Amino acid sequence: MNFIETYHLTGIIIGAITFLIIGLFHPLVVKGEYYFGVKCWCVFLLFGICGLTAALFIQNIIASAACGVFAFSSFWSIGELFQQRKRVEKGWFPKKKNKHEE
Repeated sequence: MNFIETYHLTGIIIGAITFLIIGLFHPLVVKGEYYFGVKCWCVFLLFGICGLTAALFIQNIIASAACGVFAFSSFWSIGELFQQRKRVEKGWFPKKKNKHEE
């Protein structure tokens, strides 16, 4: 931790972690909507609550920030699930076929 503080890398590390977390959530939303529809929104809510709780109790600034970014990315993903459903309806993303449709 001394190295990070000496060279003032905290912001860069938090930025990189944020970039990776947001990059992770995009395919999670797309795949979640594809396989489960919007009914998986409660999983994102649970992830968000867990991340928020962890951020409150972790003293390390980088780990706490990562949990906070994870939490709010989870909350943001709830809205994105419903937007993804609209994008599928517009034909921008593939729609999962039911077994009855094949």
